[in-house]
Amino acid sequence: MDLYNTLRKTKILIIDDDEWIRDSLCLFFENEGCQLSALETAEEAVGLPELKSFGIIIVDYRLPGMDGLTFLKHIHKSCGNIIKILITAYNTDEIISSAKALDVGDIINKPFTAEALERSLSRLLVKQPSEWPGMNA
Repeated sequence: MDLYNTLRKTKILIIDDDEWIRDSLCLFFENEGCQLSALETAEEAVGLPELKSFGIIIVDYRLPGMDGLTFLKHIHKSCGNIIKILITAYNTDEIISSAKALDVGDIINKPFTAEALERSLSRLLVKQPSEWPGMNA
């Protein structure tokens, strides 16, 4: 599987209040020609009318207001097939257990590298792309 050919066919949502991380992830994906939206808070994402059209959501755990797990719980039923990745510096058993219950595909520990994100996405995208939303085949 060519990771970036697959990623170019889907919409990616990034939610992180850290401007440096958000901008870095945007540059990473934009340089590969990916379609993405980046937001600072989970509250902004909850109100997106096109939320169900994303194929991948990458969300930070610690956010101002609603945290990443609360956001994922809020969208769990309506966005069940979306690939979800949680990034966090607070990798506790409670967070891991909650993330698994919400069908989070992977938890990436901060600080992380582009290679760690690529490995995670490659592993999560082995399903047929037609099985998840946000895919522009």
